[in-house]
Amino acid sequence: MGRITRTWSLMSDCWHVLKLDKSLLALPFISGICCMVLMASFAVPIFITGAWHPPARDAEAIRQVLYYGALFGMYVVLNLVVVFFNAAIVSCAATRMGGGEPTIGDGLQAAVSRLPVIAGWALIAGTVGLILRIAEDRSDRVGQIIAGVLGTAWTVMTFLVVPVLVIENKNPIAALQESTVLLKRTWGEQVMGNLSFGAIFALLSLPGVALIMLGAMMHNTGVFLACLGLAVIYWILLSLVHSTLRVIFETALYLYVRDGVAPAGFNAEVLGAAMR
Repeated sequence: MGRITRTWSLMSDCWHVLKLDKSLLALPFISGICCMVLMASFAVPIFITGAWHPPARDAEAIRQVLYYGALFGMYVVLNLVVVFFNAAIVSCAATRMGGGEPTIGDGLQAAVSRLPVIAGWALIAGTVGLILRIAEDRSDRVGQIIAGVLGTAWTVMTFLVVPVLVIENKNPIAALQESTVLLKRTWGEQVMGNLSFGAIFALLSLPGVALIMLGAMMHNTGVFLACLGLAVIYWILLSLVHSTLRVIFETALYLYVRDGVAPAGFNAEVLGAAMR
């Protein structure tokens, strides 16, 4: 309950930023559309050829190269798209927290100016993702657990990378080092998240489930489809808000650990308890 209370408080602060720049919701929407198109461009050929499952350890080298090469390409382009649009949100959020009046155009322009470092980071993130995926595919249960732990550690280490890339315009390696140093300096060697964004939005998604159940109880196909459509629209909007609030939070947290003071509109005590 303590984590949920902290999360709700931080989400409220992030929500105040989003209310001032509601157009930011368009960025994760465009990002999601691009990601779905890109995933389909990789997934459809793989599925048609029947090569959707990982190759066996004794499979031909060419098949393994093709499979993991396609996976690597997908990881890189998806990371590129997601980080690009997140970078635009970070730019707008940082400007707003600094008292400015940002526009989506300003955010996209900032992301374009950082495109070389964003591409470099996408390459690094895609490489790490591929290594972890191969470790999971080729290992026994213990190896899969280890890969999962390493993946979690990587997520924590890279938590502030995008704000560093955008605000400081550092290269990907320097941004990774800066993210790690800032987290260690603020919370110590062993850092973990102390928030529950997922739990909050899982609860907020329940009205959509209730809407579908209500439609099913009506025993009318038209009513059920209408309720289903409304639920899907609600979940899409909820996911857009979720994605945007998380990036705003990352930006606020970065400014807090960099400057030692909370950005305007944020509670320093709550931000300080965001990690432990």
